[in-house]
Amino acid sequence: MITISLCMIVKNEERVLARCLDSIADLMDEIIIVDTGSSDATKEIAAGYTEHVYDFAWTGDFSAARNFAFSKAAMEYIYSADADEVLDEENRKAFHILKETLLPEIDIVQMYYANQLSHGTIYNYDKELRPKLFKRLRTFCWHGQIHEQVGLEPVIYDSDVEILHMPEKNHKDRDLAAFAGMTGRGVRLDKRLHNIYAKELFISGAAKDFAAAREFFRQSCRDTERSADEVKEAACVAARAARLCGDAEDFFKYAMKVVACDGCSEICCELGEYYLAKGDADEAAIWFYNAAYETDSILSLRCSGEIPLRALARCCRELGNKEQAVEYERLAQEAHIENSRPRRTQE
Repeated sequence: MITISLCMIVKNEERVLARCLDSIADLMDEIIIVDTGSSDATKEIAAGYTEHVYDFAWTGDFSAARNFAFSKAAMEYIYSADADEVLDEENRKAFHILKETLLPEIDIVQMYYANQLSHGTIYNYDKELRPKLFKRLRTFCWHGQIHEQVGLEPVIYDSDVEILHMPEKNHKDRDLAAFAGMTGRGVRLDKRLHNIYAKELFISGAAKDFAAAREFFRQSCRDTERSADEVKEAACVAARAARLCGDAEDFFKYAMKVVACDGCSEICCELGEYYLAKGDADEAAIWFYNAAYETDSILSLRCSGEIPLRALARCCRELGNKEQAVEYERLAQEAHIENSRPRRTQE
């Protein structure tokens, strides 16, 4: 049986920390909790479960805090958990079986992260596989009888364990504010974070968030070091930001950049919304149809399914075609259900 260190970073989690720890503490061989500046009873609650409670001065860098927590671990594997996670009894049993049977060559175990859409969070799917259990010390081996090389790719196992995500509130405002702060200070986001920022905006951003992000993504469209995919997602954000603030000239400038690059569902939805707001349901329906059936989404899966289908229903009702509107509403509901099926994470 493997041994596991639980590593958590927390701040002001007094309302949920005990719920999380009660569901997993007895499955762990060591519990390490790093507090990043709580002003409530979080540290006192944590101390009831472990003597390994550490303070970490918050720097705005989640990776730095998690690396500090990992540095304190002493067991064979590290389980990374957030305070708003819960293992129910069925998945506690599955976790215990996993702990008893995990093969030593496994470097990373993925588990299903479930209930992601219940709070309007920043995800495309309700249930995704995520890396959660990590081998603390990897063993490097040479492979190949000739042209030998050291195996660098981790051995990943996709388990059946399902973690229930039960946040008390949506963290999108915190995340989007952090992105706006970083870009406002001139931080250049790498390709991964550039994509996540654009994705979070399209999935759950409000008008104020697009306004805060507008100049950064406009600059990204002119950044010659950005890939074609990055420019395309940046133009989607810039176009929506322009539409939301009523800048039609800028809207079409960035919308046409995306159309010229084979388009995507997001920009078709934007064009549909533009024409629908102008009272042109016929033209809007063309673009929403393209979003649903002729293009693919690059940021928000709902832009190629539920969103344009519901918009097509609105267009049909405005045009007096109630029967077709009902059909599009049915298809939109099917698309919503499809989003709830388990998927492997793309991040």
